[in-house]
Amino acid sequence: MPSSSYDLAEKAIEEGEKLGAQYIEARYVNSLMNTSILKNGVPELGAIARSNGIGIRVLKDGGVGFASFNEMTKEEMSIAVAFATKMAEATGKRRSKKIVFSDEKVHEVKFEALGESGKRPFEVDPEAKIKRLMGIDKLIAELKTNAVIPFRFFQMLDETEKKYIITNEGAKIESEIDRLQLFGIVVAVNPTTGSKEQMMIQKGKTGGLESLDYWKIEDFVTKEATKLSKIVTESKDAPTGIIDYVVGPNVIGIMCHENTGHPTEGDRILGREGAQAGESYLKKDMIGQQIGSEHVTIIDDPTLEGSYGYYLYDDEGVKAGPRYLHNKGVFEEMLHNRESAAWMGTNSTAAARAIGFNREPIPRMANTYLAPGTFEYEELFEDIKLGVFMNNFTEWNIDDRRYQSKYVGLEAYLIENGEIKHMVRRPVIETTTPKLWGSVDAVAKEKYLEFDAATCGKGDPMQGAPVYHGGSFMRIRNVEVR
Repeated sequence: MPSSSYDLAEKAIEEGEKLGAQYIEARYVNSLMNTSILKNGVPELGAIARSNGIGIRVLKDGGVGFASFNEMTKEEMSIAVAFATKMAEATGKRRSKKIVFSDEKVHEVKFEALGESGKRPFEVDPEAKIKRLMGIDKLIAELKTNAVIPFRFFQMLDETEKKYIITNEGAKIESEIDRLQLFGIVVAVNPTTGSKEQMMIQKGKTGGLESLDYWKIEDFVTKEATKLSKIVTESKDAPTGIIDYVVGPNVIGIMCHENTGHPTEGDRILGREGAQAGESYLKKDMIGQQIGSEHVTIIDDPTLEGSYGYYLYDDEGVKAGPRYLHNKGVFEEMLHNRESAAWMGTNSTAAARAIGFNREPIPRMANTYLAPGTFEYEELFEDIKLGVFMNNFTEWNIDDRRYQSKYVGLEAYLIENGEIKHMVRRPVIETTTPKLWGSVDAVAKEKYLEFDAATCGKGDPMQGAPVYHGGSFMRIRNVEVR
C-alpha cells in the first residue's frame, strides 16, 4: 500500500482525537476485481473494477458516526473526520441508551493469503480466464444426454484486497487477500415432458487461479451437468408422510447459514436488522438453552485456511477464531462486533466485517459449518426403512425470524431398506429450526467434510460478504415430506 494512504489514515486518528472522539478507526481499503461472464458459450462481459478509499468511524457522546472518502487528500480526510464526529454527537444526544464498545485486546499485525506465483488474480491475462470458461462451457454443450441443455451461464470473479486498519487504541492491522469465485447456472429440459430443472455452481476460495485446478473444475461441472440431465429424465415422485432423511454437505451448509448463522448475529438479535432482513427467534437469555441434539455442533470459523470467508482479524482489529454457535445442541455463542457485544455485556467474537471502504463494519458470518461426527457414510443409511437422500438443493425459503424453513431437493434419491434407489423429484423438508436440529441423530466423519461458497447479503446499503458453508453428511429422523 502507498505510504501516503497510511499517513492519511494515521492523521485521521489524530484529528478525531482533537475533536474529542472516544474511539476512532480509519480503514483503508484498496480492491481490484476482475469479472468475466459467459452466456451460452459467448463472452458477454469482461470488466475490471477498482476501489480505493478510507472509511472513518467515530464513537463520541454515546453515538456513532461514519463517513468515507476516495479522493486521497488531507482536505477530504479532514471533512470526513469532522462529518463522522458531528454525526456521532448528533445521534448520541438523541439516544436514551448510549452506544459503547466492548473492551478488547489491541493487536499490531500483518497477514496475507495470496495465490500461487503467476496465478494471482491480476497476474493472469483476462483472455486466459475467458478461454478457461469457454472450455468448461464447451464440455457441457457437447454432453450426450437424454435431456436438452438450453441455457448455460458462467461468471468468474477474481479479486485482490489490500487493507490497513488503525484505531486510536493502538490497533494496526494490515492484510492482503486474493480471492476467486466461480458462479454458474445450467438449465436442463426433458424434451418429452417439458419438465426442467436448474443447478447453481458456487465455488470460492482464498487464492488465485490455481483454485480451478484444486476443484478439478472441468470434471466437477461435467459430472454435475450429467446428473442434472438425469434428474429431469429419470426421477420419480418422492414418498410423502413422516420419513427419515440423509442430507449432503450442500444442504447442511445452507441450513447452517440460514437456520443458525443469521439468527445468531448480535445486531439481528438486538433488532437492528428488523426493518431490513428480519429479526431472530433467539434471544440473549436463551444462551445455554438446548436448541438441537447432541450431534449438532455448528461452528463459524474465519481462520479456516483457503476458505472463501478467510480472515485472521476483523475490521475492528479483534483477533478471530472459531465461534461455537451451537455446541452439542446448546446455543453457546453469538456473532458480535464490539457494539453488540457491549450491549450484551460480553466480548466481541471478531465478527465485524465491512465490504469496501465506504461501508460500516457489522456482525457477519465467515465460514459456517456443521462439525463432523463419528459415523461412516454407509452407516447413515443402514437402518432407514423408508427415506430420502437429498444430496443438494434447488431452492429454499425461511421466515424473517429464521424459525420456519423449507428446503427443496435437486439431486435426491429414494432410500428403501437401507439402500439408495432411484432418483426422486423435488422432495421438500419443511420444519422449524429447533425441530430440524433436534431431529439430527447422526453426522458423518471429517473425511466427508465439504464446503460451498456464497455471497451473503446483509445491511443497508447492501454488503455482499464472501462466505463458506458446509458440513459432512447427516441423518434427520421423522421429517414430514410433502
